Amino acid sequence: MRSDTREKRLLISVSAALHQRTPVPSIDLDMYQQTQEEGQKITDTEGSFNHLQDYERPTNKENKPKIFLMLEESWPNSSQTLALLVIFLISWGIASSLFPGLVYANSTIMRIIFLVIGAQACGLLVSFIGLPDMLGMIGFGVFYKNIGWGNFEGYEKLEAVLREMALVNIMLLAGLGLDLEALKKLFGIIMRLTLIPTIFEVAVITVCSHYLLNFPWLWGVLLGLVVTAISPNVVVTILLKLKEERLGLNKGIHTVIIAMCSCNDVISIFLFGVMTGVVFSTGNLTHQLLQGPVGIVMGFVYGSLSGLLILHLPSDASKYSNGLRFTTIVLCGVLSVMGSKYLEYPSAGALGCIVASFSAGTGWRRKKAKDATFKSDVEMYLDLLWKFLKPVSFSLIGKEVNFALLEGNMVLYGFLTLVVGVVFRLVSGYFSFGSTDMSWKEKAYVTLSGFPKATVQAALGPVALDLARSQKEYNEEQHILAQNVLLISVLAIVSTAPLGALLMTKLAPKWLKRENRPVGTL
Repeated sequence: MRSDTREKRLLISVSAALHQRTPVPSIDLDMYQQTQEEGQKITDTEGSFNHLQDYERPTNKENKPKIFLMLEESWPNSSQTLALLVIFLISWGIASSLFPGLVYANSTIMRIIFLVIGAQACGLLVSFIGLPDMLGMIGFGVFYKNIGWGNFEGYEKLEAVLREMALVNIMLLAGLGLDLEALKKLFGIIMRLTLIPTIFEVAVITVCSHYLLNFPWLWGVLLGLVVTAISPNVVVTILLKLKEERLGLNKGIHTVIIAMCSCNDVISIFLFGVMTGVVFSTGNLTHQLLQGPVGIVMGFVYGSLSGLLILHLPSDASKYSNGLRFTTIVLCGVLSVMGSKYLEYPSAGALGCIVASFSAGTGWRRKKAKDATFKSDVEMYLDLLWKFLKPVSFSLIGKEVNFALLEGNMVLYGFLTLVVGVVFRLVSGYFSFGSTDMSWKEKAYVTLSGFPKATVQAALGPVALDLARSQKEYNEEQHILAQNVLLISVLAIVSTAPLGALLMTKLAPKWLKRENRPVGTL
């Protein structure tokens, strides 16, 4: 009776407060605990007061099959993949209605569409067993090629454009991932962790590829710059999981890893652009020597001007500002890459993309610091675009692997070259820290984050092959070398992405400290 009386008093006070439009009085804690123990619920015949209950309702998860729980847990991510598959199928339906002559079952366009859809589906299946989805995408591309469906004769230009779109997407995300303030605070350690391991890995791969694979020196450097890039897709995904588990949030470990990954990718992409300009230059010696410096100036100027344009146009008060910014930054990136090739200074393209997105991203962060209501969703839109281009990029790189043309020595020595290069990267990276308050385990974990290769290799690996195919005069030696660069890129992805993800996931609880404070920023 005493409990019922208190319950009635509470309901009366709440009802009166609602009628008088005054704040709801606080709940009697003793009474609430007592009613919770007795299993009673506070209800009202005139309306629901469920918002007064701050306890969790019991769930029946323990009664569900494990396979159902696994599917339920993975649904937020897998639902995105399924949505992409539905979008692809709807697009095919629209295309078949408008252009029935181009989308019949055995047409080249349909084979390209089936390649992308199959890669997306295989990526989803592989992710269910805990492996990176890009392995399923590459595997489907290899399968597609070797059963005779990968011949897209007459559409080589479309393939090259799709690869360039993926490269533009990656470069824009890399530029936006650079945080100027974090670079200023941790400049010394980030530069050491970026430059020293990169130099060692590129140098070792250059030497090994020259003596083991018979690569010319410049092609060896080109291969080293492709391999040395770190996969932001793998690393950032794992860091998000660690953030939820509050692992490694102390000592700025997450910030160092993200900044190191972004800087490493920026440097490797930029220098790769310079090297491709030198390797494929057909002019006289003076023109070849000026390729690098002129490309740097062109890329920096174009990127800076594009960044200012994106930053100030449209107005922050515009209703569709985020959509217009996203469209503008993508088109600026595409123009940077394709325009630089047209002008025969391809090294300017990558730098132009990175500088444009870095300039715009830095400006948006400063606006956010001054005005808390300011919001820019461009990076989210670029990430969504990558969801579409990811199966395209990885399936097309897998499609270039033809078992009939593979040489056992090339695969063996290529793998050996990768192993030696990665070992030198990890060892030199660990000793690049200098004086820091991190423990040896934390240093080892940060170093290990430079191991996975995937996203950038998928974007850069086929570039040399596309350039070799686009030359006015066919050069068989360049074509073979470009194919070998692509093959070793695939080996790098297949061998390091799953192993790196597994090691980073399993070693995190053992090597990183758990932070008990509320989760903040990365």
